[in-house]
Amino acid sequence: MDPSLIVAAFSGALVALLLTLFGGGGSVLATPLLLYAVGVKDAHVAIGTSAAAVAANAVVGLAAQARAGRVKWPCALTFGAPGLVGSLVGAHLAKAISGKHLLVGFAVAMAAVGLSMFRAPRSLGDPDVRIDPGRALKLVPIGAATGLAAGFFGIGGGFLIAPGLMAATGMTLANAAASSLVSVALFGAATSVSYAVSGFVNGPLFLALIAGGGVGVLVGARLAPRLASRGVLARRIFAVMIVATAGYVFWRAVSGLS
Repeated sequence: MDPSLIVAAFSGALVALLLTLFGGGGSVLATPLLLYAVGVKDAHVAIGTSAAAVAANAVVGLAAQARAGRVKWPCALTFGAPGLVGSLVGAHLAKAISGKHLLVGFAVAMAAVGLSMFRAPRSLGDPDVRIDPGRALKLVPIGAATGLAAGFFGIGGGFLIAPGLMAATGMTLANAAASSLVSVALFGAATSVSYAVSGFVNGPLFLALIAGGGVGVLVGARLAPRLASRGVLARRIFAVMIVATAGYVFWRAVSGLS
């Protein structure tokens, strides 16, 4: 077997493990792992392939959350529909930028993901929230802007989507995390399709990421109860790792430019 596929499978397992343990934020590690661990040379291929894997993982997670009744579908779709358009625009713009310049922006977005994870999670909110014209007017522009960022940088955007849903509707963190998967799946699918049309998705690597991801989810589900009592500390350690990785990506990208 191609060694790069084995490394990709381990990378997929690591990303899925971290996502299972800590939620939003873990998917941003997929692109750096493809670039610097698997050895993908083209940043566009790494972003397109990781976006496809993130979308697939989000669909699996969404199915579980929907069965549990945590997804607020009207709010999620009102947010996701304009975001879908934004993600297509973002992906189109990103493909016109050189890979090295794109990675500089990706590193900045990645650092923002890590820094956002230092905030203490909120649990208050309205579990019975309903869509109305006022909430819709807030959801549409926030969704479009979030989708644009997700498509441009090839990230799932969960760290932006959940807070955006909570700010616009007042829903609980649990409902926002579940509902955000609708947009993560839509944005990731749109971004990856746009990249695939331009030949920037590596099929074998995508399948390896998904295969490894299945193992990571199973391991993460077993470890999660053990980390429950140290959840905030573990999440902040993970955030430090993301910020440090962002620094490395930024350094490599800037070094390549010079």
